[in-house]
Amino acid sequence: MSELHHLLTLPHRPITEEYYFPKIQHFLKCGVPATYTLEQAAAFEKDSEETSESNTTPLHILARSLPKDLNNEENEVILKIFNIFFEYGAGWNFIDFEEKTIGDLVLEKGYTKDSMLYNRLIEAGVSAELLLRKVNGGDIEFIEDEDILNDNEPGSENTDAPSEIQDVVTEDTDATAANPSTYLKTKLEYKEDSLITKENKDGVMMDWEDEIMKLAANTIFPDLSNTTDSIVLNIGFGMGIIDSYIEEKKPKMHYICEAHPDVLQKMKEDGWYEKPNVVILEGKWQDTLNALLDEGEVFFDGIYYDTFSEHYEHMLELYDVIVGLIKSDGVFSFFNGLGADRQICYDVYKKIVEIDVAMYGFKCEYTTIDIGNHLPDWKDVKRSYYNCTYYYHPRITFI
Repeated sequence: MSELHHLLTLPHRPITEEYYFPKIQHFLKCGVPATYTLEQAAAFEKDSEETSESNTTPLHILARSLPKDLNNEENEVILKIFNIFFEYGAGWNFIDFEEKTIGDLVLEKGYTKDSMLYNRLIEAGVSAELLLRKVNGGDIEFIEDEDILNDNEPGSENTDAPSEIQDVVTEDTDATAANPSTYLKTKLEYKEDSLITKENKDGVMMDWEDEIMKLAANTIFPDLSNTTDSIVLNIGFGMGIIDSYIEEKKPKMHYICEAHPDVLQKMKEDGWYEKPNVVILEGKWQDTLNALLDEGEVFFDGIYYDTFSEHYEHMLELYDVIVGLIKSDGVFSFFNGLGADRQICYDVYKKIVEIDVAMYGFKCEYTTIDIGNHLPDWKDVKRSYYNCTYYYHPRITFI
């Protein structure tokens, strides 16, 4: 086992197929798992049953050993080595002893998001999602590994889809972000710059998202030169940032779906119920929007989605509803915090959304925004639900 690990430190230059492929394939064909870790090897050598929370796989070793002066031929060989390990079942999302994924290490070595190696990891992540979804009969158990549990909820004001992509923190089974039912029973607190859960200090929404919400408000109006004829829907009020921007455009009708009693009370105190063009849909969108769908009397020019404590499986359910409520030239968007605790996870989800909405006849176009200067220090909340320095803003329309 140590021989394979040593081989993947790339001790021999130039890096050629002739030197590396026969040796790597020998180990894998002899039954050495592509997911075998340094931690398992160490435990075996010590004849110990102790397990480690980290998983330093062969691909971690390879990524950590990548020279920064690879020529084109060597780069092609490394890509093929990646392919060999993925063919033998290597995972792409494990966290190693430094709490890093293979993607983290590849980026640290200077490979960009456009590089072949990084994009190969994205392909592996997307393939894993689609395969696991099929194996599980459609259930979303994306990148689920009980040894690497994610306590972050990458989303926003009502985290639209907390990622099942794993981070390095131990799961908090009492986390209010864990499921919608728990969240709706949790007391909330409005602060000057945020909305948080009163006890756990989970960030439900924060004002650093203001520019994103302003862009989103513009996005869901198909024709910004004529907003007064538009009927729009926002799912998840939170701090009401996007709803305030929507109101500035004076739409014909402005529907707001919100389920949390504390948020609804705040909306009453702030006069949202008295606005003549505003309709408040009290309750979970699963109930209120399906009722609208059954009535078949309201169709929207634009729909925005930003809920807390819901997962990507809920978004897939929402697509079923959106396709029946949005006009043929309408626009759907959402707060995209999918996997945003890690760059590679965020990039994987970007592709997955494109694939999933295409099944409904939609196309998803992204605008990339630099938000590095807008992110907070997270000192006042329990979880940093967004750690990427850029934001993929989605605009989803019928093809």
